[in-house]
Amino acid sequence: MNKQVAHSILELAIVSKDSTFKQTLNNSLTLAKVAEANNYKRYWFAEHHNSDAVGSSATSILIGYVAENTKQIRVGSGGIMLPNHSPLIIAEQFGTLAHLYPNRIDLGVGRAPGTDTVTAQAIRSDFMKAAQSFPAEIEKIENYFSLANKSAQVRAAIAEGANVPIYLLGSSTDSAHLAARKGLPYAFASHFASTHLLNALNIYKQEFQPSESLAKPYTIAGVNVVVADTDEEAQRLFTSLIRMFFGVLTGNSQPLQPPTDMTDDLKEIFQHPSLYQMLKYSFIGNKETVREQTKAFLKETQVDELIVVSTIYDIKDRIKSTELFAEVMKDINETED
Repeated sequence: MNKQVAHSILELAIVSKDSTFKQTLNNSLTLAKVAEANNYKRYWFAEHHNSDAVGSSATSILIGYVAENTKQIRVGSGGIMLPNHSPLIIAEQFGTLAHLYPNRIDLGVGRAPGTDTVTAQAIRSDFMKAAQSFPAEIEKIENYFSLANKSAQVRAAIAEGANVPIYLLGSSTDSAHLAARKGLPYAFASHFASTHLLNALNIYKQEFQPSESLAKPYTIAGVNVVVADTDEEAQRLFTSLIRMFFGVLTGNSQPLQPPTDMTDDLKEIFQHPSLYQMLKYSFIGNKETVREQTKAFLKETQVDELIVVSTIYDIKDRIKSTELFAEVMKDINETED
């Protein structure tokens, strides 16, 4: 039997054209309930700032919103961009969440700003210093969650002893070394940064040192997924994501646009080296097509878990894709080599 591979969702709360932040955040909860009903393991919110097209800026608040209105799915951050924050405040926030929703909260942390340089400076004036001392900032958080910190002068009392697993996020090889050294689970942002995925996974597995929290390496990879009844319909839905990334690359970001037919022009845009490299790990098609794409990716990477980004204009299409991908993963996990 194949290794059982978990499936999860990474939520950016992308705002569709003619939609509002309120509708978008409500849709995030709707999707979380669908994910829970379809055996997704976790539902993580990303952290982004200074965008009228992204609703996931107050990450810990959204985690609480979803955890309060679901029953068992794990909820967390994918991730908290730690240089934006005081480790003490993050420990207090996630310690609080852990008391309210026991054994369901994850703390995924990354070192990127999740925004532009000017906004990063507005968030925290010493951002660059905090980014450079990322390993030390992680250690501070670990200390605040430790029972041994009870005797320290500075405490996050509500976090002490709380069960909040820490995951290190990466989009290059830097955090792979750190996650391995600290014996922490490692999640790679291959849904938009494909270049270093295989190298980072190899570094992490080769250098991994067991810790109190983790006996052997645990890897998660981000992928873009659009599943529909037909390949043609899935390609049509995918045009919204192509346009979104093209807007990012050309400095013309805007809310998520409605899908259109997949034209030769859009195919050409998708094949542009810069855009294709970002969206390389995108599984688009009907169940059979996506099953084969997913199986090939799992064979190549040997990851323990897939975390899915589904940037789809209409929530109904997104729900359907989420349900169909759960069926794909069930099939993969039940199929023998």
